[in-house]
Amino acid sequence: MPTGPAATAPRGDLWRFAALSGVYFAFIGYFNPYLPLWLSELGFGAFTIGALVAVQSATRVVAPYAWAWVADHTGRRIRLLRIASTAACLCGAGLLPTPGWIAPHAGYVGLVLFLMFMNTSAMMPMAEAALAQRVSTERGLDVGRYGRIRVWGSIGFIVTVVAFGFWFDRMGLRWFAPGVVLILFALVLACRQLPADKAADEGAPAAPPLRPVLAQRPVRWFFASAFFMVLAHMSLYAFFSLHLDALGYGRDAVGLLWAVSVVAEIGWFLVQGRWIGHGTLERWLAFACAVAALRFAATAAFGASLTVMLLAQAAHAITFAAHHSVCMAWITRHFPGRLRARGQALYTVLGYGLPGVLGGVAGGALSEAAGYAAVFWAAAAAGALAALAAWRVGQAAHKALSATES
Repeated sequence: MPTGPAATAPRGDLWRFAALSGVYFAFIGYFNPYLPLWLSELGFGAFTIGALVAVQSATRVVAPYAWAWVADHTGRRIRLLRIASTAACLCGAGLLPTPGWIAPHAGYVGLVLFLMFMNTSAMMPMAEAALAQRVSTERGLDVGRYGRIRVWGSIGFIVTVVAFGFWFDRMGLRWFAPGVVLILFALVLACRQLPADKAADEGAPAAPPLRPVLAQRPVRWFFASAFFMVLAHMSLYAFFSLHLDALGYGRDAVGLLWAVSVVAEIGWFLVQGRWIGHGTLERWLAFACAVAALRFAATAAFGASLTVMLLAQAAHAITFAAHHSVCMAWITRHFPGRLRARGQALYTVLGYGLPGVLGGVAGGALSEAAGYAAVFWAAAAAGALAALAAWRVGQAAHKALSATES
C-alpha cells in the first residue's frame, strides 16, 4: 500500500470527515444492537424482527447506487450528504409515536425505517468516495491515513453501544425512538461542517461508463466474496444480541461484548498502515474471510462461554476492520476518479444490500425453526464461501497480470 507522499487535503478537512464518521457509526452502533431488542419489546416475533432489520439492507439495494450516480455525474457529494442527513432526521422522527400514540404495527415501523434508511444507506458510499479522494496518492489509498480517520467511526460506535447498553438496562427501551432523532440531528450537524465540494470535481470530464470495469473477472469475484462475507456478518448485526439474550446474558453484558469487538477494530485501524503492506490485498481478503468462518463457528458452538465470546468478538479486528480497509483500497484501485462513488455504491449494494436482505429474512426463519445457534453455523459456511471467492480474486488478478505482461 502507499507509503509515498500523501494527498494534500488540509488537516481541518480530514477532522471534519472524522467527525462525520464518528456520528454516522454512532448511529450504526445505536441500531445494530438495540433495534432488534426494541422490536422484541414491541412484541414482534423473530421472523418479523429479521424482516424489519433487513429493511436497512433492502434500501442498500437501491439507494446507494442511485445517489452515487448523481454524485459521480455532478461532483456534488457533500451537498448530497447534507440533503440525505436532513431527510433521514425528518423521517426518523416517525418512530416517536410508537408505541405511545400509534400501536406497534410491522407495516408502520417498516415504512418509517424504509424512508429513513433510504437516506442513511446512501451516505457512507458518498462519504467514503469523498474521503478516499483526499487521502489517496498516485499509488492508491493511503491506508494508514484512512485508518486514523475511520477509527473515529469505531470510537463513536463503541461509546454509543456501551452508553446506551447501560442506559437501556436501567431505564428501559422506551427511550429508543427519542435517541434515534437525537443521533440523526447530530448527523445533520456533522454534514453541515464538511468542506465544500471541490471545484475540480465540478469541472471534470463526464463520468466514464462502469461496464468495462465490471467485465473484469477479479472485480466479479471480489463482489462475490463481499456478498458472502457480509451475509455471514448479518448473523452478527441482526441476531447476535438476541442470541446472547437467549443464552442469559444481561443487556450490559451484550453492550460490553459489542464494545470488545469495536475496541479490537480501533486498535487495528490505528496500526493497519504497518501491516497491510506486508501482503497483497487479495491475500488479506482471503485471510479475513477465513477468520470470519472460524469466528462464527465458535459463536455457534460455544456461545455460552464468555471467554470464547470475548475471543470471537476480538476477531472483529480482522473480519471487519482489516477486511473493510482492504476493500476500500481495492475499490480505490479499480474504481478511480469519477467511478469512485459508483464503485463504493456497488460495494454497498452487492456487499451489504442483497446479502443483508437474504440474511435478515432467512436468518429470522432459520432462528425460529432451529434456534439462533443454527444462524451462526450458516454464517460460518458463508464465511468459508467468501474465503473461496477471495482466493479466486487473487487467481484472476494473477492471470490478468500474466496476460498483460505476455
